[in-house]
Amino acid sequence: MAKYESSVKQVNAPVERVYAVLSDMERLRPMIEIAQNNNMLKEKVREAGQDPAMLEKLKDMTLTSDRISFPAPMVGEVALAIVEREQDRCVKFQTEKSPIEANLWIQVLPVTSTTSKMRVTIKADLNPMIKMMVGSKLEKGIDQFADMLCMLPYNFI
Repeated sequence: MAKYESSVKQVNAPVERVYAVLSDMERLRPMIEIAQNNNMLKEKVREAGQDPAMLEKLKDMTLTSDRISFPAPMVGEVALAIVEREQDRCVKFQTEKSPIEANLWIQVLPVTSTTSKMRVTIKADLNPMIKMMVGSKLEKGIDQFADMLCMLPYNFI
């Protein structure tokens, strides 16, 4: 299995709030609805070198407290299910309905009473050919994903 880790990121929210949101996918629903029409967020996405049109695709996500799923081109539905929760420390996910078996975990630790730090790790079962094709994209993508998670308004959810 190939392993990719983000750098450690700063989050402007206490570890308890970050964990509460990330350990219950339902809590992301209001944010997703707001994000689709948020011009400031679209600008931040553009500044990060991404296409703001990707925010429109958020409407296709399905959320439950333990699972998030979304359509993927040429693959169909891909889902991540929470398989383990460690209170105020870590949330682990496993892919479902995916052509690639993978685990993703989000670790959070307190820094102060109002801030925390986060690291995102993914382990994916990639054959050598796929690893050559997508390995560098996963390295970059995992860091961008962590950046996105750090920007979530945890204190307002």
